Amino acid sequence: MVEIEFIKEEYPLHWLVWQNDYKQLDTRLKNKEYDKEKIDNRGRTPLMLAVTLGHLESARTLLNNEANVNCENVEGWTVVQEAVATGDPELLQMVLERRDFQRYSNRMAGIPELLQRLKEAPDFYVEMKWEFTSWVPLVSRMCPSDTYKVFKQGSNVRIDTTLLGFDHTSWQRGNRSYIFHGHSDGATMMEINHDIKQVYCEEMKTPDEALGILIPNEESVCQRLTTPIVTTYVDTDKISFERNKAGVWGWRSDKSEIINGHNCKVFSASNVELVTKTRTEHLTETDKARSKNSKTPLQNFLGIAEVEENQASTAHQKEYINLSNPSNITPEEYFDSTVNLEGRDIGRPKETSIKIQKFKANLWLCEQYPLSLPEQILPIVDLMAISSSHFAKLKDFIQMQLPSGFPVKIEIPLFHVLNARITFGNIFALDIPVPHVNRIQEDDRLTCILDECIFQCPSGYSQIGNAAADGRRQFSMEEEDDLLQFAIQQSLIDVGTEKEEVDIWEALKAQKPSRPATPNMVGEEERQLQRAIQASLELYQQSPDVNDTNSGPDIDSDLHMALMLSERECQKQEQQRLQEEKLLEEVLQLSLTEK
Repeated sequence: MVEIEFIKEEYPLHWLVWQNDYKQLDTRLKNKEYDKEKIDNRGRTPLMLAVTLGHLESARTLLNNEANVNCENVEGWTVVQEAVATGDPELLQMVLERRDFQRYSNRMAGIPELLQRLKEAPDFYVEMKWEFTSWVPLVSRMCPSDTYKVFKQGSNVRIDTTLLGFDHTSWQRGNRSYIFHGHSDGATMMEINHDIKQVYCEEMKTPDEALGILIPNEESVCQRLTTPIVTTYVDTDKISFERNKAGVWGWRSDKSEIINGHNCKVFSASNVELVTKTRTEHLTETDKARSKNSKTPLQNFLGIAEVEENQASTAHQKEYINLSNPSNITPEEYFDSTVNLEGRDIGRPKETSIKIQKFKANLWLCEQYPLSLPEQILPIVDLMAISSSHFAKLKDFIQMQLPSGFPVKIEIPLFHVLNARITFGNIFALDIPVPHVNRIQEDDRLTCILDECIFQCPSGYSQIGNAAADGRRQFSMEEEDDLLQFAIQQSLIDVGTEKEEVDIWEALKAQKPSRPATPNMVGEEERQLQRAIQASLELYQQSPDVNDTNSGPDIDSDLHMALMLSERECQKQEQQRLQEEKLLEEVLQLSLTEK
């Protein structure tokens, strides 16, 4: 067992946090003697330790001394999520405010570096088509799509988009351009609204000015404290890439497809696991009851594995002597890496459930593509990932050790029923002309030439100061994910015959909802799934080849019908794919025979 003196010497700031000696902690932080981001042997920084223990004063001291809020512990939980788990609204408010400020500051500081990296790369124009797809037929019909048009010249970047978000009950469309100008002492961002001919300008130099508008409101804090803590991520540890095969005459060859005029090798990424972890230890029994969904039958129906990890079971059997350390772990035990805590931990005992769904991500890779993924595309993805969770997930995926070649087309999972399909096309405007984009052919090299007017404010447009100072809504990544899921759920409601919330089991039994019709954002993803499946089944049941089910069948027979219809649809798609593949093989065989 380690001695106290060893802890004080090896983890001086952690030791002061453990004791909540915030005055001495402040003195040491101001003297800048020690590393405030050092990670202890349990994977926590001093700030993470302070928040997990619920030591408000120490956490405030670390935040005032600019400790990093945007960090995670070894289990993937953020400082904000650990603050929610304490149930302390003052601590959560403080952490959220500093988190949002640091994100804004990092965004301001990171963009000039990204633009400088782009300045050193060749200029280009490319289109990125985003399509949200799903195995649930009706969801695919409701999902939006958009094409990002990306212009890059020197340290200037312009990105055009039309899908702006979701407003109340409909997808919000518009015509916007985001222009980034990099210069020696910073960067300027322009958001151009072509519909109303207005331009918001933002000088990315003074993040302090934004601190006042980034304070979270009481409603946001309360909402976090009364809903489960959820994190979703793609587990990349077990991913393996394999080349897809083609052929129907007993021989198998490596599969290739033409994507936007480029010959691409087709790969599958196996063992892609979308992991959703949920914690509820901070909720009251009432909140837990309200947020609890009918999980088991639906989870089985969707093939989602769920594992309960209730770390609170042993701790609940005895009285808490210390709310921040109910397991009574001594500092000697905590800071000794050789000690197995056997499931015990500091902080409120965790009540965790884990949902795992396996996907197959697909890649179409081209060896001879005019763009470089690390030099030209990754900085753009980095730029967009600052404020877009979907680009952040794309960034995580393409930063893995991919097979050689440029990923002309990528399919990655976003949620339980949603995949994102990203396709690169119209490179250098070769396929479809784009104003002010030209090319020069030099021997075997094609150079993209862009006019400077692309990156300038259009004439006749009015400029409206600083975008952040205007107080326009800045959504966090978590809110963006919530909005997308909520938007799809609302879209499904709009096309349905009922406005009440109906889950799949109530729908199958032709019953009205047994719970209130007031929207409950807790578990919205599960409810979206239920409504999507219900609506899909209703569409199939209206078709002439489906047997009449109005005679009051029991739930098992209807579930069997649902599975049968789903299998029939999959078989139909597979048959169509095989027919296309067979036709291609026959054409190739005939061409070989003729030669």
